[in-house]
Amino acid sequence: MALKVAIIGSGPAGFYAADALLRSDDPPVEVDMIDRLPTPWGLVRLGVAPDHENIKAVSRAFEKTAARPGFRFFGNVEVGSTVSHEELIRLYGAVVYTVGAQTDRRLGIPGEDLPGSWPATAFVAWYNGHPDFQELSFDLATERVVVIGNGNVAIDCARMLALTADELAPTDTTDPAAEAIAASPVREILMLGRRGPVQAAFTPPELKELGELAGAEPIVDANDLGLDPASLAALEADRDRAKRNYDLLQEYAGREPEGKPRRIVLRFLVSPVAILGEERVEAVEVVHNELVDEDGRIAARPTGETEVIPCGLVLRSVGYKGVPLPGVPFDEQSGTMPNEGGRVQGAERTYAAGWIKRGPSGVIGTNKKDAAETVALLLEDARAGKLASVDSTQSLEALLDEKGVRYVEYAGWQAIDAAERAAGEPRSRPRVKLASWEGLLSTGCGPGELASRRD
Repeated sequence: MALKVAIIGSGPAGFYAADALLRSDDPPVEVDMIDRLPTPWGLVRLGVAPDHENIKAVSRAFEKTAARPGFRFFGNVEVGSTVSHEELIRLYGAVVYTVGAQTDRRLGIPGEDLPGSWPATAFVAWYNGHPDFQELSFDLATERVVVIGNGNVAIDCARMLALTADELAPTDTTDPAAEAIAASPVREILMLGRRGPVQAAFTPPELKELGELAGAEPIVDANDLGLDPASLAALEADRDRAKRNYDLLQEYAGREPEGKPRRIVLRFLVSPVAILGEERVEAVEVVHNELVDEDGRIAARPTGETEVIPCGLVLRSVGYKGVPLPGVPFDEQSGTMPNEGGRVQGAERTYAAGWIKRGPSGVIGTNKKDAAETVALLLEDARAGKLASVDSTQSLEALLDEKGVRYVEYAGWQAIDAAERAAGEPRSRPRVKLASWEGLLSTGCGPGELASRRD
């Protein structure tokens, strides 16, 4: 009899785990993949920037996994509100959580919650068509936007704000977002990094793109590129990412401004200490930093010198963190499920892979090795007789039917996918996303009483 495994979350970690499980012969495995959204692929669909269509091509591998015997998808099913962890443990021999890091880290500074101050996660979800974020209103009627952070998400936000209407047109950016960005009076997008150029977390391909935009140019002050001895040593130690980044920054610093309508200004060694404004964002107060060696780690230390930067919009991009799920152990400090190699500690037959296992690090492909590690332990436990057999007369679909839940099966997702692609074809776009719960569920499930949306 096949081992029945539930995978919670349908992003890269979930699909890599499913693929590894479905390839097993000892024991044979059947996988039910469960997601609170009606659509699979996680951040590949809703996190990767719309102008990075080549990165989204990884979904073709996920489609092959979904076509394997023993795979099923259940969308619009949320663990915690629709079904409980305890119910899943009764239905499945093992449960694997691949739910990612679903919220943003806080700055913890005054004014962080002023209107006009947003987590970058919300902005990304808005322009990518996440159905939970389409009612948000981003006021782009400002000449300067400040992006706090120096990672790839920060660069994505800065680049998206700098794209022209012609650059946005062939992407799957939602129409409201594309129209708002193209019509915005934004002249300057300012990226703030608390440490120096060598410590920046963005990667060279993303940094290089800033120099190839039709309507914007990167601006770097050569004075910001001076390096202390520790940073020089770090530059030599990381000649792939850090050295390539630094060379690009030097190139940008040496360019003569072309007078393009928008500028992306990269600044280093500054940290926000307050977001200022009476009724909404009016400025960001920053402190200048210096780099110090703290037990072999290069850290930013405030100098006491401050500066006020006027702006009308702030996007906070200082990292993601996981959120707890009812009935499953969670470590608040790390924002992950406590685990050893993927075995969740304190929960029977429960496993984790991806960001909820290790924290928000790495690229899409990093999840493949991570998921393989978790699956190897799960199969080891199965072969050792540590995973309970389940009653084959019970099933998830019977439980959902009993609860009156409208769930989206994989065929329903394929209907959504086909409708989106068909809408995009006459406009030479990869797809026009269905971005409302109503549209997704009516296409994926067919007519019927709309299931309640869960927050």
